[in-house]
Amino acid sequence: MTSEPTFLTSLVSGGLAGTAVDVSLFPLDTIKTRLQSKQGFWAAGGFKRIYAGLGPAAVGSAPNAAAFFVTYDGVKTFAVTKLGFQDGSKVHMAAASCGEITACLVRVPVEIIKQRRQAGGAGAPSSIDILRTTVKTEGIAGLYRGYLTTVAREIPFSLIQFPLWEILKKQVATFRGTESAQAWESSLCGGVSGGFAAAVTTPLDVAKTRIMLAQAGTAEAKMSFIGAMREVSQERGVKGLFAGVAPRVTWITIGGMVFFGVYEQARAFLS
Repeated sequence: MTSEPTFLTSLVSGGLAGTAVDVSLFPLDTIKTRLQSKQGFWAAGGFKRIYAGLGPAAVGSAPNAAAFFVTYDGVKTFAVTKLGFQDGSKVHMAAASCGEITACLVRVPVEIIKQRRQAGGAGAPSSIDILRTTVKTEGIAGLYRGYLTTVAREIPFSLIQFPLWEILKKQVATFRGTESAQAWESSLCGGVSGGFAAAVTTPLDVAKTRIMLAQAGTAEAKMSFIGAMREVSQERGVKGLFAGVAPRVTWITIGGMVFFGVYEQARAFLS
């Protein structure tokens, strides 16, 4: 049996993996955000300035991913070694859900600033100006607008991705007759599981983007994710709920391969 990762291993491995994905695939994230914005792709900037918002994304990616994996690995280890649960899908689902709730404490403020830069068009203010304006007009709570919607997106995503990733890794290891999958095999499993989860949860991602990009004080800024999805469907139909699905799936599929590959390699090295 492979040893469980330590706190430091999860912290560093998760941070490295998150940074590698967020920086390398940032243009796809920008395109996805602009496709989902209310003003439309071209008004939000089209293919211009596709690295707008990279600063906050790069700063937040490491602590975001590290927070997730420290919680995910910690809950999983505690449930198996201390509570006596079997290391199966239920434990992975619970650990992933806890990980997302923790990671969103970092992810949501970063998303607020990053997405407003991405969809701000040619005259978009700087990340610092967005931060200042948000805090001035809405207080610290403004940086967490859409927190519940983001959690509502991330938990279903993780409930699909992580158990599927663990299952695929075990199937690969069983097929090869080894104790565990190799790092590159784990990365492929991560890409497949991430891409599938991304496609299924795109409507929740669209709702999250709409709420975060809405002007402060408007009805849209105060909407629940159900209300936002209803508004999008009324404006653009079912097709609107899957706006940006192609770049989102591409980004998360490739990102999943990079993310889990870097994570497994770093974890193996540190262990």
